[in-house]
Amino acid sequence: MKILKLFPVLLALLVTAGCKTEYDILLASGDNDAKYDAAFEYFNSGQYRKAATLFESMSLAYSGTARDDTVQYYRGLCNYMDGDYDTAEANLNTFITNFHGSPFTESATFLRVKCLYDFTLRYELDQVPTNTAITAISEYIIEYPQTQNMEECKAMLDDLGERLDRKAYENAKLYYKMEDYLAAMTALRNVLKDDADNIYREDILYYTAMASYKYALNSVEARQKDRYLSFVDDYYNFIGEFPESSYRKELDTMYKRALNSLGRFNGSAEELEGKEKEFEKERQQLLKHQQ
Repeated sequence: MKILKLFPVLLALLVTAGCKTEYDILLASGDNDAKYDAAFEYFNSGQYRKAATLFESMSLAYSGTARDDTVQYYRGLCNYMDGDYDTAEANLNTFITNFHGSPFTESATFLRVKCLYDFTLRYELDQVPTNTAITAISEYIIEYPQTQNMEECKAMLDDLGERLDRKAYENAKLYYKMEDYLAAMTALRNVLKDDADNIYREDILYYTAMASYKYALNSVEARQKDRYLSFVDDYYNFIGEFPESSYRKELDTMYKRALNSLGRFNGSAEELEGKEKEFEKERQQLLKHQQ
């Protein structure tokens, strides 16, 4: 009677055992040499997840042996090739810490850099991962100045730098869009103060001048003179750097309006040149006083 009751259980166990694949049986076995060979076969055939699981299963067995760094490196490499960048970054970072003198170390370091790069977000979002990636790439270049990956590293740095530049520029420009022109001028100037080489420098100087003009335009009459003079300074800063800019025509119009508001210009464009020297002298006196 007891045998009859146990028969369904035994049958289920036999069926389950019969359903196991060769991979499952190997993974559950203690034959690490067979696992090692099979892991590379799976890796070479593009079955990275299975290879990673096999490398992980034998990692303790090979700890401290001649195969230790190979197993740990390929474990991280398989994670990377499988698109699991989070796990890959963690495993590669552990590898770099434990096997700094391994022949796989440079490759592992570069792969970790690429994982960190893939973690980065669009410029509108949090840029902490971007800064982390930039630091890692820079450290990699310093440690491996002759690397064959130099061009790719430079391309990544350019892309990440553009994101940071745009983030800073867009955040400052937001004040302009909100019509808080004083805050816009301050924020935009601070962007260039922090990073004079910001790739959006032309746009930043343009919006600085426009914010300066609109701040003067909306000021009480008693404060307009000084503020229009400040705009003129921003105007000269812009045209000094970008005389052929597509923004030039618009800013020239603002400049003439500022002169007109100051009683310095109300005629044709040909008459403007004769007024500029006199106006520039007064502007320089104001700047000297402000210093």
